[in-house]
Amino acid sequence: MDGRTLRGAETRKAVLARAVDIASVEGLEGLSIGRLATELGVSKSGVFAHFGSKEELQLHTVKQASRIFYDEVIAPTLSTAPGVDRVYELMSGWLEYSKSRVFPGGCFFAAVSAEFGAKPGRVRDAIAELDRTWLKVITDAIGQAGLKADPEQLAFELNAHVHAANAASLLHGDDSAYKRADHAVRAALGR
Repeated sequence: MDGRTLRGAETRKAVLARAVDIASVEGLEGLSIGRLATELGVSKSGVFAHFGSKEELQLHTVKQASRIFYDEVIAPTLSTAPGVDRVYELMSGWLEYSKSRVFPGGCFFAAVSAEFGAKPGRVRDAIAELDRTWLKVITDAIGQAGLKADPEQLAFELNAHVHAANAASLLHGDDSAYKRADHAVRAALGR
């Protein structure tokens, strides 16, 4: 890479790193090309050149957050053989992802799903697709575990437990919610 291309890649990386943090706390509507340029000390035109519009910035931010989520929650479970342990690791990994504040606002997708759930458009569609994918990951892991439960129903319930912990932790500053969610997940899996 020449120097200009390398600087452009570094700027894009820095913009997306800051954008996912802002969006986890303030939502995707809290993002602006001007704000990111100011906070990062780069030109507004330089940021605009990477994304072109607020919607494109939002879409790239969602995509970046999904990469981080995959690396933090899903990838660590891939070395575990299919079974109840993998299902549990998925859920405990999600709880740790929220508790450790990988994103300062807790779960990035909980924040932006609430913000865009009723707003039609490309950003909502991208968020909804990632939510479906996450539920499918859980459902498939349950199916492979051979549990005597409806995989879709159990996936829904497990996902609800971890999301409730995220919400309680953020709203009430109650980290004991993570222990409660872990207990509920263990009970649901018969562990």
